[in-house]
Amino acid sequence: MTPERTALTFPDPLARFRDRLSLPLIAAPMFLVSGVDLVAAACRNGVIGAFPTVNCRSAEQLDGWLGEIEARLQRHSENSEKPAAPICPNLIVHRSNARLEADLQVLLRHKPEIVITSVGSPSPVLVPLHDAGALVFADVASIRHAERAVVAGADGLVLLTAGAGGQTGWLNPFVFVRAVRAFFEGPVVLAGGISDGHALWAAQALGCDLAYMGTKFIATAESMADPRYKEMLVASSADDILLTTAFTGLQTNMLRPSIAAAGLDPEDLPPRGAIDIGKDIDIGARENRPARWRDIWSAGHSTSGVTGVLPADELVARTLAEYRAARAGQSAFHF
Repeated sequence: MTPERTALTFPDPLARFRDRLSLPLIAAPMFLVSGVDLVAAACRNGVIGAFPTVNCRSAEQLDGWLGEIEARLQRHSENSEKPAAPICPNLIVHRSNARLEADLQVLLRHKPEIVITSVGSPSPVLVPLHDAGALVFADVASIRHAERAVVAGADGLVLLTAGAGGQTGWLNPFVFVRAVRAFFEGPVVLAGGISDGHALWAAQALGCDLAYMGTKFIATAESMADPRYKEMLVASSADDILLTTAFTGLQTNMLRPSIAAAGLDPEDLPPRGAIDIGKDIDIGARENRPARWRDIWSAGHSTSGVTGVLPADELVARTLAEYRAARAGQSAFHF
């Protein structure tokens, strides 16, 4: 079953928190990068702060993280005229994620406003999350998967396009967004290549409601990334990104210099089988790898936009200034 190839009519799901956003932006959920400090910093700056629940070692730690972020944002809201943007947990729904049910139960207790599902159909978690009042966005890397997510009942779609860091898609964003807009009027998030406010404005012009920014948030003071990782991003460009399935079994964009530093040949990597969450996206398993393999890092094409390691406050402020300049500049083009 596929959705009708006609526009569907939805109420505005983002209305509940649109006035709390300074930008139509999500600080992307990034494995081993997005933590309490980065999520809280993004949210208090009016950017939706996302993080993978598997960044926590256990469901108990996830409960603690959410409690700490909520407490920080409550204090912020008490001392600011503008309430913070939403917290957005990211659930890995692949069948090999043994922690899915435990993490889901934590989310149901905390009642986040929005949840993103990855690496599989959102179907197993849609009903309980909807009952808890959460919007459920599914990340998808193909038109077929987008259609299936819509049929399943996802409230929004995150389109993984060519150039996204980490797990990525292969479709050109212009083609992907317009193809999805042929059958879906709900919220669409563009993931891939958003390196500044100009790109963010272009994503909206294309038909997106929101966009991911990931790679530039890796190079912030608040991210959990190794300092060497941040400096490698500053020193690298889009030419240093390699698309490979060698490390997770999924199409993933990785930093060539980190692969070479681990003693591997980026042009001759060993083949991989299917993804296994317990081995590939698990902190404990990651720590048991040989030390040189633990420092193989992912990034997107927007690496070319990383020119320094900034506080999240400054990154958001710069992006907002760029976005406003792009929006003002568009009025100069009339045909």
